[in-house]
Amino acid sequence: MEMLRRSSVFAAEVMEVFDRSPTDKELVSQAKALCRDYINSRLIRAGVSWSKPEYNTPVPGGKLAEVSAILLRLGDELEYIRPNVYRNIARQLNISLHSETVVTDAFLAVAAQIFTAGSITWGKVVSLYAVAAGLAVDCVRHAQPAMVHTIVDCLGEFVRKTLVTWLKRRGGWADITKCVVNTDPSLRSHWLVAAVCSFGHFLKAIFFVLLPER
Repeated sequence: MEMLRRSSVFAAEVMEVFDRSPTDKELVSQAKALCRDYINSRLIRAGVSWSKPEYNTPVPGGKLAEVSAILLRLGDELEYIRPNVYRNIARQLNISLHSETVVTDAFLAVAAQIFTAGSITWGKVVSLYAVAAGLAVDCVRHAQPAMVHTIVDCLGEFVRKTLVTWLKRRGGWADITKCVVNTDPSLRSHWLVAAVCSFGHFLKAIFFVLLPER
């Protein structure tokens, strides 16, 4: 009960920062909260049993809930277009899920490759979350649920080092809501075009990332 109370307080604090310019630390906290929600959604969709209550933080509310819902919606479309890219990621990378170092190195290598060429886009950010969730599903399926926490922390660290400045220029995570202003299914929104353009780099990471020990 105390853990749930602390999680609720944390969620409330994360949501409050949308009313002002967020700090670097707050943007990273939001990134991790969104990652946990995204992963939880994908675990439920995959029908994977999740028995780690300390990671089951409350569903985001307020503006953070809107951001999370849109992130998941864009992720659904992205994963629908390229379903094989975001499934069985551990097998595609040919890595063991029993080593935290291997999982961390693999995720960071793929994350770096996604953002290697061109400018940062919301399409690439959505792709990053889809990779994190796909890898998390693999970990839980292979009896390594503790790795989910590692992946969330890893994504947060990547955001801190690579995406925070970009996020601040755009006013924070709420900027992603602009990606769904166009509801005409016959047209391609800018986030989707950007995501498709990043696939070449992501696939290169999937098949050519070399890790010293797998």
